[in-house]
Amino acid sequence: MAATSLRTKALGEAIRTYRKKAGLTQERLAERADLNYKYLGEVERGEKTISVEALARVAQALNVRVSKLVEKL
Repeated sequence: MAATSLRTKALGEAIRTYRKKAGLTQERLAERADLNYKYLGEVERGEKTISVEALARVAQALNVRVSKLVEKL
């Protein structure tokens, strides 16, 4: 697996971890971040990359800094 794919997967896992800590479903987080919930699921599984803007909206919806989501990449 390419390094980019590993990073994409790790970022998705971080989003999922913080989402679950916040007690949110994918649908609720997607709604808060103004994203499609199917797309968010693909991001969490590492199937799709996420733009910086969308990542910032996800972080805001989770009440965490973007740096927390990317710190283990």
